[in-house]
Amino acid sequence: MELSIIIPTYNERPNLVALVDALDTALTGIDYEVVIVDDDSPDNTAALARSLARQNSRVRVLHRIGRKGLSSATVEGVLATSSPYVAVMDGDMQHDEKILPAMLQKLKQEDLDIVIGSRYVEGGSVGEFAAGRVALSEAGRWLSNKICHTRMSDPMSGFFMLTRRYFHEVVYSLSGTGFKILLDLVASARRPVRIGEIGYTFRNRLHGESKLDILVGLEYLQLLLDKFFGGWIPVGYLVFSMVGTVGLIANLLLVYSLLQFLRLPFDLSQGIAGFLVIALNFVLNNLLTFRSARLHRARAWQGLALFYIACSVGLSFNLIAAHGFRDFGVPRLLAAFVGIVIGSVWNYWVTSLFIWGIRRHRAGRLQTAYSPDLVPDASTVTGLKS
Repeated sequence: MELSIIIPTYNERPNLVALVDALDTALTGIDYEVVIVDDDSPDNTAALARSLARQNSRVRVLHRIGRKGLSSATVEGVLATSSPYVAVMDGDMQHDEKILPAMLQKLKQEDLDIVIGSRYVEGGSVGEFAAGRVALSEAGRWLSNKICHTRMSDPMSGFFMLTRRYFHEVVYSLSGTGFKILLDLVASARRPVRIGEIGYTFRNRLHGESKLDILVGLEYLQLLLDKFFGGWIPVGYLVFSMVGTVGLIANLLLVYSLLQFLRLPFDLSQGIAGFLVIALNFVLNNLLTFRSARLHRARAWQGLALFYIACSVGLSFNLIAAHGFRDFGVPRLLAAFVGIVIGSVWNYWVTSLFIWGIRRHRAGRLQTAYSPDLVPDASTVTGLKS
């Protein structure tokens, strides 16, 4: 198998049959496979994909349950294949499958790491993009190029091809955040990335749902921050801290309102505000910080109860640390700040681990993945013929 095409899907069922047929026409003479990675779409996309796989031996299905996200779906799809070249494209027919042979040829002939299907080079067009999306895409291009230090005309493209060698070189450094996997792949490299681009016209969406919303934009910023800090500071902690800042402002406004309008005692006002703000922080963290592991229904209520307990312990650490630093002669505001940081670190670590089940995995790169010493001779492997 020379080429694997990874198609992450979510609510894109009406286009799969047409896309598989279009790929069959476009890739004549190329030994390829199509891997449809479905995040348990409510419209039973996985069932349709399995039906296609029974009719077409080139189609395979990876059905994920309890996990969501284009980036992680793409990574799992690539890891489930063995082809030396891998293409990634959407299942909504907006990407032009007819340029795939040219992308493969360019990747091989020019010894590149990645070839991008670009809307912003000669022969490319954004089609009938709305003005707002064009502006957002331009801003994303500017930010991405600042982070990657590699010139790309379309870093937000979801249509690209890469070598497996390069994928294994960066896979353990990927953030796996959000929908812009190309940026993650390029920004995770520890050397200059050899990139080529081929223009194509972005088609209008006929079916399916657009992935562009405010939360996706936040995930994109999370990815940029993670690459900017080089993974040393968990980007989730930065978002967690932002949520905490919103909670702090809400707390002050609530206390003021309870004192000013309801004439409640100060201690009671503080207690009511603190109780409500902890619930607000939980909702925002569940919606934003830990979106990929979002809790629902009964698990959300259990998570809220544990969040109250964790934050109560964190508050104790905050007060103890602040008091201790104050006793050592540290100015009161600085001591208070140190206490807040210690309490927030505790809250993030405990809640991310025990409520949302987030664990950070870091490992070395697969530098020897393609070492000649590790590649078996086909004639020596039982069951293989030369």
